[in-house]
Amino acid sequence: MNRTKMLALSIVLMGLISPDVIVAQDNGLKIYISADMEGLVGAVTSDQLGPSGFEYQRFRQIMTNEVNAAIEAAREMGATEILISDSHGNGENLLIEQLPDDIQLIRSWPRPLMMMEGIDETFDAVIFIGYHSSTTNTKGVRAHTISSANLTAIRLNGIEMLEASINAAIAGDFGVPVVMISGDDAVVEEAHRVVGDMEGAIVKWALGFHSARTLMPEAAYEVIRNHVRAALSRVEDFEPYILEGPIELEISFKNYLPAEVMAYLPNVNRVDAHTIRFIGNDMTEVSKFIAFTTRYAVDITP
Repeated sequence: MNRTKMLALSIVLMGLISPDVIVAQDNGLKIYISADMEGLVGAVTSDQLGPSGFEYQRFRQIMTNEVNAAIEAAREMGATEILISDSHGNGENLLIEQLPDDIQLIRSWPRPLMMMEGIDETFDAVIFIGYHSSTTNTKGVRAHTISSANLTAIRLNGIEMLEASINAAIAGDFGVPVVMISGDDAVVEEAHRVVGDMEGAIVKWALGFHSARTLMPEAAYEVIRNHVRAALSRVEDFEPYILEGPIELEISFKNYLPAEVMAYLPNVNRVDAHTIRFIGNDMTEVSKFIAFTTRYAVDITP
């Protein structure tokens, strides 16, 4: 046994660190991070969330800082390979030159696995940064599911979904658990209720759809680091969120016409004026269908 491992074993025996941490550091962890913007510290309106907003450039920096805080903590806990998904808006939000040289980044759209593109069975854990609650949740800053402009609900096997649970189910298809989520108090509560056990890093407390009581950025980064450390120190405790197929997907639209036209497809049924139903064999099929539903337009051009 080398001196480093002897020291680590001594620390474990003294009760100063969990044995799981030593195992993680010895074996090396492969981590997937999916990053959104609505759940970032201080983000409350469209002013922070898109290129036309006067604070957008500042919040691109904050998003990058939150992701880097998660990366730093993951590395402390033994992560040796990290893939990042830029999962908000145009998918081109993270400041690529400020990310570590040895990670990889997925950008822009469309993607068959949407906010989880690139996930596979080789990953050990998933981390969600900057997430928000669902469109059916009466609480939460900027609460919506995939499209605030077009959708009123997404259900899988009759369960009301938030983006975190859809993405957890996609990861679950590959046997990978979600171990940590950051955002406001509403998304942390909802993710726990729907998905189950995961570390929750609360960086703000929702007061309304466009208001919150918020931490300051540096304090939020430390909260994220602490919860990533806590999650990866007990990575073996978490179970993948698995939805057994066939999986029944229901999507409710704000308007009549999308539901009417989507029901022309032979594998789609119209449940009511605003809602369609699709049956997929697994979450990969379901994800592709959602991606098609929310991305396709007859006037698409390269």
